[in-house]
Amino acid sequence: MHLDVLDLRNFYYRTQLGRAAQKAIRDQVVALWPEATGRTVAGFGFAVPLLRPYLAEARRVIGLMPGQQGVMPWPVGMENVSVLCEETRWPLDTGIVDRLVVLHGLETSENPTAVLEECWRVLGPGGRALFIVPNRSGLWSRSDRTPFGYGRPYSMGQLDAQLRTHNFVAERHQTALYVPPSSRRFWLRTAVMWERLGHRVSPVMSGGVLMLEVSKQLHTPQRPGLRAAVRKPLRVLEGIQKPVPGPA
Repeated sequence: MHLDVLDLRNFYYRTQLGRAAQKAIRDQVVALWPEATGRTVAGFGFAVPLLRPYLAEARRVIGLMPGQQGVMPWPVGMENVSVLCEETRWPLDTGIVDRLVVLHGLETSENPTAVLEECWRVLGPGGRALFIVPNRSGLWSRSDRTPFGYGRPYSMGQLDAQLRTHNFVAERHQTALYVPPSSRRFWLRTAVMWERLGHRVSPVMSGGVLMLEVSKQLHTPQRPGLRAAVRKPLRVLEGIQKPVPGPA
């Protein structure tokens, strides 16, 4: 089941723990995709907190929010880019998206197959998608005090296998949220330190979320025998003498 948009908004924007989680994940997104100049960037689920760095340079930024979750205007004080949509039918043209971020959209869906089919449809050839899901071996998936304690947590192998069945090609993977899901002052003050430490010693430490970047690759179909047929000379030209240049 999808979480309510008000609960997600309150967590990410009105709690210290949520703001720390937002920064930890967004820093990794920017590390993977440092720029998006001239590209169309979209997010599905509740991915808008991760899209802010691309507002200034991207050709277009779109925040898709499923009806089961609800929608809120975003970003505050700027032209709204949020769109309420059906979970399995997005109001986007086929192949229009260059970069797609999915956060709180896959693990909470009752029809993940249809969601992945829409991801594939809207992504352009060579486009990249980033799926962010709760880590089943992390602390965050074991606590229902955060949005990552809801839905189906994944292992990296499970996430990779599910995306491969929908023809996505795995490119890079990352983890985030090494700080415990606690609102205690000590953990919040040291959140940045835990993130740095976690990335250095991973996989010794388990991050709270898994991040898998995939691409959409389309290959030109090869018709059997076409190459061999082209290489053979045309028989209709056999017996014709080559022209001889005449005197100048």
